[in-house]
Amino acid sequence: MTPLFKKFLGINWILIITMAGLLTFGVYAIFNASSFRESTDLALKWRQQITWIGLGIPFLFVTALIDYKWVRWACWPMYLAGIGGLVYLKLFGIEINGNKNWVNIGGLSMQPSQFAIMAGIVMLAVVFGELPRMAPVFRRPWLRILIGGLLASIPAALVIKEDLGSGLVWAPVFLSMMLVGSIPFRYIITIILSALCVIPILYFFILKPYQQARIDQTWYLLTNQPEKVDTRGHGWVPNFVQTAVASAGFEGKGPLSEKVQDQRSIHRMFYPEAEAFSDYIFSVICEEFGFRGALLLLSSIALLLVQGIFIAFYSRDQVGRLLVVGVVTMLFAHTFQNAGMNLCILPVIGLPMPFISYGGTFMIVTLFLMGMIQSVWVHRNTSSVKKSKLGSRQNEDED
Repeated sequence: MTPLFKKFLGINWILIITMAGLLTFGVYAIFNASSFRESTDLALKWRQQITWIGLGIPFLFVTALIDYKWVRWACWPMYLAGIGGLVYLKLFGIEINGNKNWVNIGGLSMQPSQFAIMAGIVMLAVVFGELPRMAPVFRRPWLRILIGGLLASIPAALVIKEDLGSGLVWAPVFLSMMLVGSIPFRYIITIILSALCVIPILYFFILKPYQQARIDQTWYLLTNQPEKVDTRGHGWVPNFVQTAVASAGFEGKGPLSEKVQDQRSIHRMFYPEAEAFSDYIFSVICEEFGFRGALLLLSSIALLLVQGIFIAFYSRDQVGRLLVVGVVTMLFAHTFQNAGMNLCILPVIGLPMPFISYGGTFMIVTLFLMGMIQSVWVHRNTSSVKKSKLGSRQNEDED
């Protein structure tokens, strides 16, 4: 049996099955949210999603079968490439719905911010996990925080003004990797309190007017102030999203795959056509499958995240543990924000639901990062195997 085949058999297949279930359900949800559209391009989004999944699967398995130790030397090229993509976005990006977070490369639309967060997770894993082993000076917590904070703040600052959601993902990822990276609690608490002091400055001086309006509309819905909700402006979609979710009940209205408009279906008549199958896919699922469908979806994602945490415990070193924690935190942040946005308890900032929402760049990045998690699992015993072989050889020499 070849070592490569042994690695293939050693993949965490329970995690693969969970992912496959989520991806299948995501394609079905996109079909229900888009197949009835008059535009052919919108009606076939579910097929395009299958294509993106097919393109991402090779990244998943190739990354899983390669030892993740390559991140020690590839982190800098990946990070610089991510920064380069964000700079290119600033210069040649395409503005869609007020957000300039897309670029056209070879006829394909891509989101450089997604590649940047992927490279950032790899870089922070090396900073918090590998630098202390390279030189004693990096064992000082404040120095690692300074280096990691600087490396994370550059891409976050480039993203946050145009794409608030992708920029805010950096915060939980950075905090979770500090926690696992042996940073004392006093440093983490100080950083959190300092960030809370900066939020008002961010709101009044950094965010654009439409971003402030989205936060305001969510606040009015939460505090039961319907007279202040701008139902013809920024409160239009949140108002109908809230109605769609609330009217679904426990069983939902049923999957509506017919091409005839159904008067019961709110998402068919009042949702933005280009966002119903991406940003608002969770509310579509809530309306069609009810509370039980939403609970099943969130439970499946929670199962996947718990499996990721389980893999982190069995990592052979700190770098692998940090990689897994960074990926799990990113997926949790996306899930929490997307679900909260569709339940109108968080402002609309356009983060996709992992494995469910339509998105080419995000799908490929997600599958690549899941491959990193698999690599940590597949190679969890590599070091111990080498040590045992070395020990057996020494015993043979002694005999």
